[in-house]
Amino acid sequence: MSELLLQDVRLQYGDFVAIDGVSLQVAAGEVVAVLGPSGCGKSSLLRAVAGLEPLSGGAITLAGRDLAGVPVHKRGVGLMFADHALFSHLDVAGNVAFGLRMARWPRQQQEQRVAEMLALVGLADRASSPIAELSGGQQQRVALARTLAPRPEVVLLDEPMSSLDRALRRELREMLAASLAETGATALLVTHDRDEALQLGHRVAVMRSGRLVQVAPGRQLLAEPADDWVADFLADDPLQQLS
Repeated sequence: MSELLLQDVRLQYGDFVAIDGVSLQVAAGEVVAVLGPSGCGKSSLLRAVAGLEPLSGGAITLAGRDLAGVPVHKRGVGLMFADHALFSHLDVAGNVAFGLRMARWPRQQQEQRVAEMLALVGLADRASSPIAELSGGQQQRVALARTLAPRPEVVLLDEPMSSLDRALRRELREMLAASLAETGATALLVTHDRDEALQLGHRVAVMRSGRLVQVAPGRQLLAEPADDWVADFLADDPLQQLS
């Protein structure tokens, strides 16, 4: 487990400022959910941490290591996106093992880790199944197992359940929360779904127009919103959702 630290991070495209001086600390083993409306810069923030977007200013460190100039595959991050990005030519086990093969894990350790991950996400009996035979929820589970398998220092989840229907999202939120807790992962989750942020995040970072406007545990966020905009944005989320 590793601490992720963002210090005055800025991301600018021409005259457009996507991220404007964001500072955030994610403790080792903590899950922080970045919550905000579409276009607020939350996915850009995640891409900056992953190394997919070069910073215009500020710094990002992971376990005390400055990530400036470090390519994506050497950052120690695990990425999971809404579209899952699974490999159709590989079966379930092959998808989960992909990152392990890239990291040159010994074959026996690969097989053991794949079995552990598939058991964790409830797909132990689907190891040899083609991806095309899986439901959307099952594919999401495979994507999560593949992300967690190489034991990344930090897990980055970009709207991981946005492509699923609401009922399935509720079910899989519980699986995702249990999986992150079981592995002790340090994670940064980006979402526009308030239920998702409140259930999964140890803390929730509310983002607006490229800036963080409040960072707090869910209960505190609901009870003590920083301003009227945050209060209105969270208005539909009752406190009992955190019980």
